[in-house]
Amino acid sequence: MPNKPQKLTLPIIITRGTIVYPGTQEVIDAGREISINAVNAGKREADSLVFMTSQFNEDVDNPTENDVYLVGTLCHIISVSPRQGFYKVRIEGAERVSLTSIKYDEDNKYYVAEGKILPLPLLEDEVNDELLRDLKQTIDQYPDIVAKMPKSISNTISRSKNVDVVCYALASILDAPVKTKQAILELDDFNQLVENAKTLLKGEQQKTELERGIQDSVREAAEKSQKEYFLREKLKAIKKELGEDSGSNSPDAILEKLENNPYPEHIKKKVKSELKKFDMMPGGSLEAALIQSYLDVVMNVPWWQKTEDNNDLHNVEKILDEDHYGLEDPKKRIIEYLAVKKLTGNLKSPILCFYGPPGTGKTSLGKSIARALGRKFFKASLGGISDEAEIRGHRRTYVGSLPGRIIQGMRKAGVTNPVFLLDEVDKLASSYKGDPASALLEVLDPEQNNQFNDNYLEEPYDLSDVLFICTANYLDQIPGPLRDRLELIQLSSYTEIEKIHIAKEHLVKKQIEINGLKEEDVSFTDGAITFIIRAYTREAGVRNLERKIAACLRKVAVAIVKDPKLGHTEIDEEKVREYLGTPIFEDTKKEKEPQVGVVTGLAYTEYGGDILPIEVNYFKGKGGLVLTGNLGDVMKESASIALDYVKSNAEHFNIDASLFGENDIHIHVPEGAVPKDGPSAGVAITTAIISCLSKTPVDSNVAMTGEVTLRGNALAIGGLREKSLAALRSGITTIIVPKDNKKDVDELPKEVKDNLNIIYMSSVDDAVKVALLK
Repeated sequence: MPNKPQKLTLPIIITRGTIVYPGTQEVIDAGREISINAVNAGKREADSLVFMTSQFNEDVDNPTENDVYLVGTLCHIISVSPRQGFYKVRIEGAERVSLTSIKYDEDNKYYVAEGKILPLPLLEDEVNDELLRDLKQTIDQYPDIVAKMPKSISNTISRSKNVDVVCYALASILDAPVKTKQAILELDDFNQLVENAKTLLKGEQQKTELERGIQDSVREAAEKSQKEYFLREKLKAIKKELGEDSGSNSPDAILEKLENNPYPEHIKKKVKSELKKFDMMPGGSLEAALIQSYLDVVMNVPWWQKTEDNNDLHNVEKILDEDHYGLEDPKKRIIEYLAVKKLTGNLKSPILCFYGPPGTGKTSLGKSIARALGRKFFKASLGGISDEAEIRGHRRTYVGSLPGRIIQGMRKAGVTNPVFLLDEVDKLASSYKGDPASALLEVLDPEQNNQFNDNYLEEPYDLSDVLFICTANYLDQIPGPLRDRLELIQLSSYTEIEKIHIAKEHLVKKQIEINGLKEEDVSFTDGAITFIIRAYTREAGVRNLERKIAACLRKVAVAIVKDPKLGHTEIDEEKVREYLGTPIFEDTKKEKEPQVGVVTGLAYTEYGGDILPIEVNYFKGKGGLVLTGNLGDVMKESASIALDYVKSNAEHFNIDASLFGENDIHIHVPEGAVPKDGPSAGVAITTAIISCLSKTPVDSNVAMTGEVTLRGNALAIGGLREKSLAALRSGITTIIVPKDNKKDVDELPKEVKDNLNIIYMSSVDDAVKVALLK
């Protein structure tokens, strides 16, 4: 190469991490516009000279002078091979250079740099020879690296007399980060240059040893697998000769079961595919165990098995009536389903949802329906579930993955048409793991559940023959899209008459058997059961009633064990008090005599209904309203509306208007420790205010319920069944209800309609005419 001036201005090629050392050659791919243009410009230079340096960050697509190293290499372009979209360029390094400026040529679209030659300092021959000998001795210690060296590099190392040339040759072929390679290019200290070269050699040797270790491990594993495969095949042949059964989970047994039974074609195809994978895997491997577990699930999920429905409607009705007293709506729906199915020959199962207070027989009714239809029964408790995978299953990629509760339930039921109870669907919770309620949408939609997809099963499963029954306590806690797919059937709280019947026909007999007694040993009087219901339980269902009956029977069991000759024990009210102690509850009692400013309202509670005395009084003040009795915001608003209505109609009710400005009015609802809320006491509060301010007594045998408006209209309310039962239980003879609730009166129990005088009202005036004694 001819003599070069100390300062040069040349095109510069900026690489993504490639360092070219003096005396070495590299092949680079020039693909960016700035690189291709710089190569073309360099070829036009004398001796095809260019500068070359690397950028700090390989990910930068458009580097500037601030993104590159300022120590580079003066290079000679040996050859250029154009390819599709880029150049393959062979470069030879000549000298180190210090780049003093880098500027972008806007016209030609490449970078131009100014630089000056950066020669290494002079080194005495003795020192050079000593360092070179030391470095070559080190290289000889790594024969594996020497064996992999390109021949050109090996020749350079063996023939070169300069230590820097050997160091640069080593650095050009050994892997290292860009910073490390750039540091070698920038070094002026020969001792340090040799040490860095040794460090690269040591790192390369460690990598070589690691690769050798991996190769040895892979070879040993392959040899072990071949050995295991040979031994397994030999063992299989031996067992076959001995006539020993290989078990129901063996591939042969699975194939035999698959061919001898009417599995769907897509399942046969899937199982055979999994068996092929299984045959190619070591017996003790994790993958083989996962496939075996999967095949066990697929083969044991019911695909065609089903039970025949009991189509004798009279027999079904008889069984349902034996198991449950009342509950006419769900019983009618099941009979309708069977009747239509019998006429059409085929019918998609309905998705029923029984909702109502706890203990009203929702779960046990599901079991009874299964018994009546002659179907298998499975119950899945969904309360508290917050993981969508509990419904849809886990993907098979996870260790320990399982199918969801739907497929697990079908597997346990063993048939494609069980009664499947989804208990407590209103208690589902969503979390970062998904929304189980949304996953149930596919399960509970008759139009699409014939293609239900479980993540674990990986094949569509037909749920259209399953009779799904959901249970819930609170409808408003079920998401709208899910509720829309359900056929809602309400199971209201039991009346006292119903509870007595249930106790006599079911609970007492059940607990006598559970406690090891016989029917001739003990009996309950009707009065005892009624006393337990009224004094020791306060619930919509019968769970606590059953516990109290069990407590009485345990006392009898103790007495019989102590005295085997005891004979028959009749449990009456006195015995109940002795066994259960002091009564826990007392019904709220109605007023014995007509009172001024005291009206009996009706309340709906989670355990049924109750009467609600409302008291109003006034005293000297500044026209304020005092509310006490632990009232909620809605009930407080009802009281304000009631007072404003009475103020605006004072003359109509013969009330002195001056009373409102000169007195404070106090409204109190007794049992202040019990929270109370809701709008249905509006009419009762209004009537109580009118009674108080007009000094007119209220008939103590009358109770009322209804929401009031500012115009005095009475609006419909809920819970009329429970409220009317509470009125009857408390000795009330007349109840006043909104006219819009007439449709609900038709659904009231017979004992309520026979024993209560039910009067309809359109406004407060109608209630006042009946309740106030003139």
